[in-house]
Amino acid sequence: MFVNFYFHSPKTHSQPTIPPSLSFTKTMEEPSNPDSKYDLIILGASGFTGKYVLREALKFLNSTTPSSPIQTLALAGRNPNKLLQTLAWASHPNPPPPIPILTADTSSPPSLSRLAARTRLVLNCVGPFRLHGAPVVAACVESGCDYLDICGEPEFMERMEAEYHEKAVERGGLIISACGFDSVPAELGVMFHSRQWVAAGVPNRIEAYLSLESDKRVVGNFGTFESAVLGVANADKLQELRRSRPRRARPVIPGPSPPKGPTIEHEKKIGVWAVKLPSADSIVVRRTLSTLQENPHGLPGVNESPEQIKKRETFWSTVKPAHFGVKIASKSLFGILRLITVGIFIGLLGKFAFGRRLLLQFPSVFSLGWFRKNGPTEDEVRSASFKMWFVGTGFSDSALVAQGNKKPNMEIITRVTGPEIGYLTTPIILIQCALIVLSQRDNLPNGGVYTPGIVFGPTDLQKRLQENGISFDVISKSTLSN
Repeated sequence: MFVNFYFHSPKTHSQPTIPPSLSFTKTMEEPSNPDSKYDLIILGASGFTGKYVLREALKFLNSTTPSSPIQTLALAGRNPNKLLQTLAWASHPNPPPPIPILTADTSSPPSLSRLAARTRLVLNCVGPFRLHGAPVVAACVESGCDYLDICGEPEFMERMEAEYHEKAVERGGLIISACGFDSVPAELGVMFHSRQWVAAGVPNRIEAYLSLESDKRVVGNFGTFESAVLGVANADKLQELRRSRPRRARPVIPGPSPPKGPTIEHEKKIGVWAVKLPSADSIVVRRTLSTLQENPHGLPGVNESPEQIKKRETFWSTVKPAHFGVKIASKSLFGILRLITVGIFIGLLGKFAFGRRLLLQFPSVFSLGWFRKNGPTEDEVRSASFKMWFVGTGFSDSALVAQGNKKPNMEIITRVTGPEIGYLTTPIILIQCALIVLSQRDNLPNGGVYTPGIVFGPTDLQKRLQENGISFDVISKSTLSN
C-alpha cells in the first residue's frame, strides 16, 4: 500500500463555521471582468487541507517583499458558499479580503480550461488525485500555466509524466506534484544529508525514520485513508504503467547494494522502533536522482543569468546519490505492531470491492482510531509535530570503494523537524514553492512534468522553510568500526 497523510476529498468534510461577526461584503463571487488574470488560484480551497493552504497564502497576499509576490489571488471550487465560508475561517479574526470566488469542477473540463487561462499558477488541493487530478493537469498543460499540488500518489504522478511531459515542455508550463509533506521534507532532507559528505566522502545508504508525535493523539484525514485504500486497489496499474515506459537512468552509487534488513528494526541511536513505510517519498526521491543522472548539472532555467547557472551547477555538484528508503517510527514496539495491523487491514481488504467498502465505511475501526471522516480538531492539529531522521552510512573516502572495501566506515545522522504534517507543514511547503515559482520563474525550467526536488533543489526553498518553522539539523558524524 501507499500511505499518504494529508489528501482530502472535499465532499467528505464538514465546513468551518462562520463567526456571526464576519461578513462577506468585500468578497466577490465572480469578478466583474471575466478577463481578469491572477497570480495564483487555489483550487479546492474549501476542502480540509485547502482551507489551511488558503490561511497560509493570506499571510503573503499583497506583501511588499519581492520574494512574496502574491498580488492577486482567487479561490475556485464547486460551491461558492463553501468557499466564502472558508475565506471567513481563514481570515479570522480579520474581515475577509476582497478575493474573487470562481466556480470550477474537476468533472467539467471547460470550467478548468477557463480557470487555467486566467492565472499564472494553479495550486490543486482536490484529492484523491487519481480520481480528480488528471483533468486539472490537462487544462494547465494546454494553457501553459504552472501547476503545483500536494499529491503523494505514485501512479498519478508517474502517469501525468508519461502523458503530459512532452506537451508541457512544448507549452512552457511546469507541472510539479508532491509539493507538500509528501515529498519535500524527504527530497530536501536527502539533499541536505548528502551535502554533509564533504570532500571525498560518499554516502552509500540513507534511511529515513519518520516519527509523528502529539501531546494529544495523531489523527489522520479520511481522504488520506481513502488514498491508501485506492492505492492498494490500483497497485497493478502502477506496475503496468512502469512496464510500458522506457527504463530511466539509475544513479551510480558507490559501494554494494544494502542488505534487506529485518522487518521490524530497533534503531537505538535515535531511540525508535521502525518498519518500512511504502510511501511516495522513496519513489519521488528516486525519480529526482534519475533526472539528475540524465542531467548532471540539473535542469537549466528558462532565462538564467550566468551567476545563476554557476550557482545551480555548484549546488548539484555537492549532491551525492545514495540508496534511499523510508520507515515509519515509534518510540514503542506496540506502536509499530499497531501500524502493521492497520497495514494488513488495508492490504488485504483493499484488494476487493466489498473489502474497500468496509474500509471506507468504517475508517476509524480498521485504522484502530488513526483516521476518521471528520479529520482532526484544531487542538489536535496544533499539538502535533514530526521528526524525520536521516541515518546515512558510507565511506570517508571514495577511494576505499575502489580498493574493494565493502563495508561503510562512516555514519552521519541529520534530521528534519516541523509542525503537524498535513494541515500545517503541507501548506507551508506548498505556499513557499508557489512563491518561488512566482518570484523566480526565470531560474526554473521552461516547462515539463517534474518532481519538486529537481526543480526546487537549487533554489532557496530550504532557507524559506527554515524561516517558517521547518528545521534542518546535523545531529552527528561518527566513524564505524568494521
